[in-house]
Amino acid sequence: MAKEPTSGEPQREPKRQAAARTPATPAPSDNPRDRIIDALMALAGERAWDDFGIADVAERAGVSLGTFREHFVSKGAVIAAFSRRIDRIVLDGTGSDLIDEPAKERLFDVLMRRIDALEPYRYGLEGISDWARGHAAAAAALNRVVVNSMRFMLAAAGIDTEGAVGALKIQGLALAWGRVLNAWFRDHDTGLARTMATLDRELIRGERLVERAEDLHRLTSPLRALARAMLDSRRGFRERVRERWRRSEDDEVDEEPRRRPRRSR
Repeated sequence: MAKEPTSGEPQREPKRQAAARTPATPAPSDNPRDRIIDALMALAGERAWDDFGIADVAERAGVSLGTFREHFVSKGAVIAAFSRRIDRIVLDGTGSDLIDEPAKERLFDVLMRRIDALEPYRYGLEGISDWARGHAAAAAALNRVVVNSMRFMLAAAGIDTEGAVGALKIQGLALAWGRVLNAWFRDHDTGLARTMATLDRELIRGERLVERAEDLHRLTSPLRALARAMLDSRRGFRERVRERWRRSEDDEVDEEPRRRPRRSR
């Protein structure tokens, strides 16, 4: 018997019912690379990830396996290419209209535009996300793809990503983005109220964590400088010892020809 939803628990719509409100898929492209990407995302929304292979993707895209191989080495490589395509759409649409807004607002705008670009592929992304949750290696590979995208999303929002704190921002945003997508998968309201509320909450949380990390980074700066100085000093000492050792060996070699064997009487 089906489980009755508890009070306040969001009810997930069946895909067949929700699909009626999904925007039309992108128009077919003459570019085989784009057709392969679109075909894989469509199949990922219709079947479990392990239930279709590269031959199925090639057939759906209307290309040969040879053409698939020319552009991609695996289904995972197609996902990475899809992510770069979405990156390009968001980055090309980034203007300077929010330049005077706080960093959080700029990033919120960038990520909501990313959601808009992803809308035609909602169910494909949901299928990929469901598959990755049960496969640690797949989750790690997808995390690398998301990290690369989030680096550019932060840059588009004018947020620095260099150094140790920058790396924390990127990885933290990648994890937060996963939670935002999970909310979006279940948000069929045209205004995306749940998605925006989740994104706002995640950005506030991330902002606080980054502030703490930056404070810690400043506090430990003298210790890091001291550690670097000590390390440089030890390196210099080792180099001086090696140099003296080399010189002593060279001196012994130079003196060797001067030593003559005694003549026997």
